[in-house]
Amino acid sequence: MKFKKFFYKKVNSTNDLAIRKIKKGFNKGIIICEFQKKGRGQLGKKWKSFKGNLLISIFFEIKKNLSVKKMTSINCKIIKKSLSNYIVKKINIKNPNDLQINNKKFCGILQEIIFRKNDKFIIVGIGINLLKHPFIQTYPTTNIFKETGIKLEKTKLIKSIEANYINKLKLFA
Repeated sequence: MKFKKFFYKKVNSTNDLAIRKIKKGFNKGIIICEFQKKGRGQLGKKWKSFKGNLLISIFFEIKKNLSVKKMTSINCKIIKKSLSNYIVKKINIKNPNDLQINNKKFCGILQEIIFRKNDKFIIVGIGINLLKHPFIQTYPTTNIFKETGIKLEKTKLIKSIEANYINKLKLFA
C-alpha cells in the first residue's frame, strides 16, 4: 500500500512532474526533489525553494466527491500531524493552506485535481522550510530550525507523511 517514490536533484515543479507520472499510468506516488526552479503557491504565487528544505508532491486517486475546502483541511491536518511527531511547539493551520509556528509561515500546501480518462487524482504539493526561509514583505516567514533548533531528517519526515496519508486514504476513497 506504500507510495512509489521518485527522487530528483532539480526539477521545474514537483506538481508538474506528478501530473506527468499520472498521465504515464502511475496511480500514486511521491515526487521528492532537492530543488525546484518553478515551484508554485496558491493563486499563481511562486514558492521559493532552498536547498535543505522539504519539497515534495504526493499524488493518488480519489473516489469521493469532496469540496476543495474539505480536501485542503484534510491535507493540512495530515501534514500538521506528521510534523507534530517531531516538533513540540504549537503548529497552527492558517487558512486556507499554510502551517505556522509562532504566527510565521513555514509550510505551504498546494492542491491540484487532474483527470486521467474517468479517474480523478489529487496532487498535494508540500513545501516545508526546514533550514531556510524567504523574506516576504507581506507576511512573516520562518523555518523549523530557527524556531525549534531541530534539524529534521527529511527521510524520517517523508516516512511520517507517507504513513499518515496511508492511514487517511479512506477519507479520499
